[in-house]
Amino acid sequence: MPLLAGGLLELPLGVLAGQGRRRRLAILGGGIFFMLTLLGVASARSFGVLLAAFVAFYPASGAFVSLAQAEIMDAWPDRQAQVMARWNLSGSAGAVAGPLLVAAVLASGGGWRAGYLALAALTGLVWLATLLRGPAGAGHGGSGQAAGRNADAGDRGEAEHGERGEAEQGSWTGRAREVLAALRDRGTLRWLLVIEVADLLVDVFTGFLALYLVDVAHLTPAVAALAIAVRLGAALAGDAALVAILERAGDLAVLRASAVAAALLYPGFLLVPGALPKLAVLAALSAATAPWYPLLQARLYGSLPGRSSVAVTLSSAAGLAGGLGPLAVGLAAQAFGLSWALAGLAVVPVAVLLILAGARPPAKAGGAGGGPA
Repeated sequence: MPLLAGGLLELPLGVLAGQGRRRRLAILGGGIFFMLTLLGVASARSFGVLLAAFVAFYPASGAFVSLAQAEIMDAWPDRQAQVMARWNLSGSAGAVAGPLLVAAVLASGGGWRAGYLALAALTGLVWLATLLRGPAGAGHGGSGQAAGRNADAGDRGEAEHGERGEAEQGSWTGRAREVLAALRDRGTLRWLLVIEVADLLVDVFTGFLALYLVDVAHLTPAVAALAIAVRLGAALAGDAALVAILERAGDLAVLRASAVAAALLYPGFLLVPGALPKLAVLAALSAATAPWYPLLQARLYGSLPGRSSVAVTLSSAAGLAGGLGPLAVGLAAQAFGLSWALAGLAVVPVAVLLILAGARPPAKAGGAGGGPA
């Protein structure tokens, strides 16, 4: 219910928020709403209240997090891959810190409600920092962000100014037409498709990992819990390495190399016997797939220059469709067994490579279009 109902509520956020001052107000309002949903979970005394809070969490997160991501992508148009790598590194750090926070709360005698109260307090600090910081990229007049804007202005000129003016005037119908136009663009559809396909070997695989290790590999629950920690830690290391790698290599080269590595490592993880070998291959696989989300998401933004709000709406829609991924794996596991269901995910890296086959490096600033092909 939270995924479907909350996802539907989140769907029009990009179109409604637009850009500029309206989007910044939506981010700040979303932060307050985000904090209230956490407080709602912590104070829930019935299933209905708890469910309503989790449903509301999706649009709140979309306004506070997804729109902030879009604002950052607009602020550095010529370094979107590098900025998304840093964004994803912070997310991986949060994924590792989450269990540590739970452990600290439990060790101090608190329960799950105290954990959500702690998250609400942290959200308040982040919201305050967002308020004081100002719009993304503000104060970087001599940075690559400013140079990128100047280059884009030289290429798109009056058309982009018209889009911004329309966004500021609140032309929701105009932005809705942009969404429909983006759905007819093969490049944009490519990135939407590959993001959801790649997620099968990232979040969906993670969701079934512990169950696989206990029920199929016959390892202990303690080893399965350790495997989740190894996966999160290795992904964090991969995200940190990606930040440095992108200063020396192009995003497409990194994506293709990581897909080839995953195509070799994933079957190895399924076939290798023993706990320690499986954990070692799992760590390598997790680091190899770490570049997928940030680089593919950056490519999606790059396919829609000056239309990051459209990218937010399309990502929300694709996420709803991608939510069927765990269900498909679960149904396959019920019909054929979990080992065969997860074996089917071996086609994911191959599919990623095939979808990337038609992609090209981004055009240089000042060239035609100023964005990725």
